[in-house]
Amino acid sequence: MAKNQIDISEEAGIRYLNFSERFIQGAMRIQRPNALELAYTREMMAGLLMRDAPWPREALLVGLGAGSLAKFIYHEFPETRITVIEIDPQVEIIARLHFNLPDDPHRLRIIIGDGADFMLAGGKSFDYILIDGFDKNGRAGTLDTLPFYQACRSRLTHNGLMAVNLLGRSRGFVASKERITDAFDGRAVVFPSCDSGNAIAFATGGDTVDVAFDELVNRARTLRDKTGLNLLPTLPRLQTSGRLMMDCLVI
Repeated sequence: MAKNQIDISEEAGIRYLNFSERFIQGAMRIQRPNALELAYTREMMAGLLMRDAPWPREALLVGLGAGSLAKFIYHEFPETRITVIEIDPQVEIIARLHFNLPDDPHRLRIIIGDGADFMLAGGKSFDYILIDGFDKNGRAGTLDTLPFYQACRSRLTHNGLMAVNLLGRSRGFVASKERITDAFDGRAVVFPSCDSGNAIAFATGGDTVDVAFDELVNRARTLRDKTGLNLLPTLPRLQTSGRLMMDCLVI
């Protein structure tokens, strides 16, 4: 993807990262710099409800943005090692200067490069792969192709999950869902779009996700009490996804 013109702004105690006036790439509440301010970033962490703790041990983020996901995992899950692939070196600099991105190469490794090339090259496996990469026009480019999603599947551990931020109101949303479903042999779920229009897809090719809805609620309460991340409002929307069978989430 081409490098972007990056703008930083503040309003009502929130600092924003923008590549254009149309799309917010990241946000940080200045008084709570490690919390997940944007709804879609909170939903990208819903994989925490689908696997037994301690999980994940290894997380891969494709797209850094304001570093919200990286910071949340870093501070709330100290046993997790994080790798971030970011194509634009400016983004890393700005995340460090303006969004409190930690400087800890042992636990938080930033690689400047193309996320698709990294995935397709093969190599190390990850428990949680989070895809959130767009240009100023909201295009994911090669990060939204069948070969890329197939490569993501090949890089997951046996209990690995992939989470992808999709623009639910975009014209290509249905095609994106189909590519993910094809790459994972139907083992995917898409959470209905949140207020921002983002929809989060989860997929796995390894161990089955099979969690009773009541257990999802219990895990969400535990996560809220431990980290402040409240996914309880997400769960009723999950019931409309079509992946609940006999009151269990099955992927």
